[in-house]
Amino acid sequence: MSSDLNWDTTPLYPSPSAPELTKAFDDATVQVAGFRERYRGKVAGLSAAALLEALQAYEKLQEELAVPQLYSHLLFAADSESDLHKRLSQKSQEFGNAMGRELLFFDLEIIQMEEEPYQQLLQDPVLGNYRHFLAVLRKFKKHTLSEREESLLTQKSLTGVQAFCRLFDEVSASLRYTLEMDGETKEMTGEELLALLHHPDAALRERAFGTFLKKHEEHSILYSAVFNNVALDHSQEMELRNYSHPMEPTNLGNEIPNEVVESLMQVSEKNYPLAQEYFRLKARLLGIPKLKNTDVYAPLTESDRTYSFEEARAMTVEAYRGFSEEFAQLADSFFTGKRVDVLPRPGKSGGAFCMGMTPSLPPYLLLNFTGNLRDVATIAHEVGHGIHYQLAQRQTMLNYHPPLPLAETASVFGEMLLTRQLLERETDVEVKKSLLCAKIEDIIATTFRQNVLTRFEEQMHLERVNGLLTATELSDLWWRENAKLYGDSVEMIEPYRYGWSYISHFIHARFYCYSYTCAELVVLSLFQRYLKERESFVPIYREILADGGSKSPGDTLAPAGIVFSDPSFWQGGYDLLADLIAELKALL
Repeated sequence: MSSDLNWDTTPLYPSPSAPELTKAFDDATVQVAGFRERYRGKVAGLSAAALLEALQAYEKLQEELAVPQLYSHLLFAADSESDLHKRLSQKSQEFGNAMGRELLFFDLEIIQMEEEPYQQLLQDPVLGNYRHFLAVLRKFKKHTLSEREESLLTQKSLTGVQAFCRLFDEVSASLRYTLEMDGETKEMTGEELLALLHHPDAALRERAFGTFLKKHEEHSILYSAVFNNVALDHSQEMELRNYSHPMEPTNLGNEIPNEVVESLMQVSEKNYPLAQEYFRLKARLLGIPKLKNTDVYAPLTESDRTYSFEEARAMTVEAYRGFSEEFAQLADSFFTGKRVDVLPRPGKSGGAFCMGMTPSLPPYLLLNFTGNLRDVATIAHEVGHGIHYQLAQRQTMLNYHPPLPLAETASVFGEMLLTRQLLERETDVEVKKSLLCAKIEDIIATTFRQNVLTRFEEQMHLERVNGLLTATELSDLWWRENAKLYGDSVEMIEPYRYGWSYISHFIHARFYCYSYTCAELVVLSLFQRYLKERESFVPIYREILADGGSKSPGDTLAPAGIVFSDPSFWQGGYDLLADLIAELKALL
């Protein structure tokens, strides 16, 4: 395999056995102990200037702690079958857990400060850069336990919920599949099988997805145990922390009221008929009476056009160049800097991600590129994340990561840039139909499907409170939520009952999925404005990304005129989807 298709992690550390990595772990441990000795029990008595000094020291520590852990995660994601990577990943998890416990006191002492002195500190101009960080911390005041209790919960999570998450990752990465294709039996990764959902042969699509899902069904005892453990752990923590709903901790951290999230989800559900209209249209385009859910992403023609990685890279960079030369240069820096791991292989994590590092280190991309148009869009998506992280490097560490509701904004915007460029340059009506279908399917997947995932996750947590959920019960719950989206427009294949079992967001990032819905609708609004204003919009959008996590989502988006609390805002995104479907109909 070409080394250009693997990322280069040596700028972080020379190797997983390098003395520099050992030293990083050791030095950070010493510095954390020094910070704890200096500040524990004293935070509430600090002046604004002294608190600023403490926050800056805390921030520097967070950055130094992050680098060896992120490095370990990159190695494990690239090859989870390496014993060396496994050991380093486990060491990193235990290190992060231990250091987190040592530093817990700092956040807790800020959270537990008396209100009047806290407010005085908050208004002091010297703490302006940290005002948002402090305000977010205080939102959790009534849900926070004592330092001893918090430390015990964190410590026990290593052998509790974190251990189940790790088991999920290792088992999922270890699964091997065999599929008969082109007259021969091939061994394939899960990513290669899922890529076949875009193949022109309907029977092969169904066989590939069925093979993938049946393998998960064979491991249903393990997967149901993991899901039950994650849900039980969350319900116990809710009880300990006095939360009233499973989504409340996520919503609080996202700075979006529960009722706004519920409004987003209800507006999405009211628009499910739009998706069903498209599915019936897609069936007509394919010349079949009714779609199966393995047909949703089927190409319209027998052409199995594929793209080389170099072509995909060029298309992505060019799409960003149409928006801004700066964005194009930031996009290309991933490839010139060898910070992309490209191809699927045994032991590599499935899917794709962008790993934001720190304000002083550039991000990395993991892909599983198989050459179809969807994979090109995935590159544009992940590069969007990377541009977001690079622009946010003007922030300090505590303000670096964008809040969850905005985490997918730049990525989805990047996909829109790619699609619009392809549509504008294409003259063949048949190819335009395919591009429109791909974009509509992407919006459906990013809004409606993510809403289905969120509702399934919500119901799973609500029902787990009443007792263990069997694999069959989880499958039935999954089936019901998907049926609400598909209605009578799509037939789900029977193995899809186990579609819940491979979605890692349920395990690693509780209620992350609605951030995709939120981001897609935000992006549809932003993109409409971009199409009207063009160059004058670029600095507004750039500033949104460069804000990172320094403001609330509402304050970050205010310059673009976006108001989360207005249900008509969410509806506006779906109105644009209706326009795209009408545009497709006009081409028929």
